[in-house]
Amino acid sequence: MNDLPWGDIALNLLAVTAAVVVFIGVIMAVAIRIENQSIIDIFWGPGFVLAAVVSYLVSSGSEGDDTRRLVVLALTAVWGLRLGLYIGNRNRGHGQDKRYTALMRHQTGSLVGFLVRKIYGLQGFLIILVSLPVQVAMYESASLGVIGAIGIAIWAIGFVFESVGDWQLARFKADPANAGRVMDRGLWAWTRHPNYFGDAAVWTGLFLLALGSPWGLLTIVSPIVMTKLLVSYSGKALLEKGMRRSKGEAYDAYVARTSGFFPLPPKRA
Repeated sequence: MNDLPWGDIALNLLAVTAAVVVFIGVIMAVAIRIENQSIIDIFWGPGFVLAAVVSYLVSSGSEGDDTRRLVVLALTAVWGLRLGLYIGNRNRGHGQDKRYTALMRHQTGSLVGFLVRKIYGLQGFLIILVSLPVQVAMYESASLGVIGAIGIAIWAIGFVFESVGDWQLARFKADPANAGRVMDRGLWAWTRHPNYFGDAAVWTGLFLLALGSPWGLLTIVSPIVMTKLLVSYSGKALLEKGMRRSKGEAYDAYVARTSGFFPLPPKRA
């Protein structure tokens, strides 16, 4: 237990929690005012940037390896800010997402209480939980080493899949000739969800960057929770349900030849 300064990490967790609560509270207040709960999606990535910045500042007097601290801060910031900018640009001018509109139809009791229970409380908790590798890595005194290098490489693979996949999909949707068609080109020919696979890889890489000591293994909850969310809850499962309704047999054929998550060569018809 002496390999990491657990008291300092606990204080770091409290600081991150306080910052995230304020951050989420401000977003919720704005969302209520403009009657658009979708804006929380824009700030999902930046929420992790906030956790990384707070952790970096709070850990400044610790014995954490400076290179590791800077790398983790930079990688988290690049991922989170790109994601926020992409979703913000994608959602601009579209109003509230239909998922949130459907959810709001079930509102009971006070509006604020309902929103905290159903949207903002969960989002804030997940930011705090999933960012644990980022927080712990700031206090690891060991140099990056081989595991750190592998973590950076996996992060890079994930970032490429996520950013290139989003770019390819945006270009596909921008072409009127593709209206009603299934996106099955580029990375989307190798996995039905290059962006979600990329997200999972990014957080696996950040988890490896927290392994400056064996105690970093405790933060494995981060990539597990993120991957579970992407595959079974808010990501793949929900999206594919809607795609099957809207695209029908064309999407079924795409599913038959394309890997559901991990990139694999497409099957021959």
